[in-house]
Amino acid sequence: MTTSPSSPFPAAFPATDVDVVLPCLNEAAALPWVLGRIPAGWRALVVDNGSTDGSADIARAHGATVVHEARRGFGAACHAGLTAATADVVCFCDCDASLDPGLLVPFVREVLDGEADLVLGRRRPQGRGAWPAHARAGNLALARMLRRRTGLRLHDLGPLRAARREALLGLDLDDRRSGYPLQMVVRAADAGWRIAEHDVAYLPRTGTSKVTGTWRGTWQAVRDMSRVLQERPRVRAGGG
Repeated sequence: MTTSPSSPFPAAFPATDVDVVLPCLNEAAALPWVLGRIPAGWRALVVDNGSTDGSADIARAHGATVVHEARRGFGAACHAGLTAATADVVCFCDCDASLDPGLLVPFVREVLDGEADLVLGRRRPQGRGAWPAHARAGNLALARMLRRRTGLRLHDLGPLRAARREALLGLDLDDRRSGYPLQMVVRAADAGWRIAEHDVAYLPRTGTSKVTGTWRGTWQAVRDMSRVLQERPRVRAGGG
């Protein structure tokens, strides 16, 4: 395939049928960079989760569609974006400039080509401070618990991911806190989905993380996710 110098998409890439969900809580400083790297033709869905720094206005000014979710929680914001999406393929990306949404292009291609039902980004930290030790430790513990629960040999439960919208809705995700990303993977595994993982550059975030900025926040997230891992396996169904 060839790629035009003016476009990140391979020839005949269906650029208009992808929504990118961006959960947002006070990310005014990061939004311009993040939204500026959304692939051309894709729709950015910034889910404002109660920001007080003008994030919603900045998002609109940069061409994003803003969805408001009053209920606080990472899962609540992600799911509000998923239910607001209309595209065939839905992607998720943090809104703190730690991940480049342009890296989602090959993820979407893999889903559209039928090579995987869910594609995840394995974060590879770039520079000091990109991924604090306590956050890495929590992620490692969860990856091990996930392997015992599902057999999946994943290394990361990062937020950069892509899948088909209808299939995601069919997972009936109900966690509205930090367990949402893990619940997506667990229920996808239970449903027999083909799950792929690829390395992605992980940059120092703008601002302080609401979840993994402290040891306390990290281990609260681990507790949330541990509850997800205690779910009974669901009835197997097809992926995308």
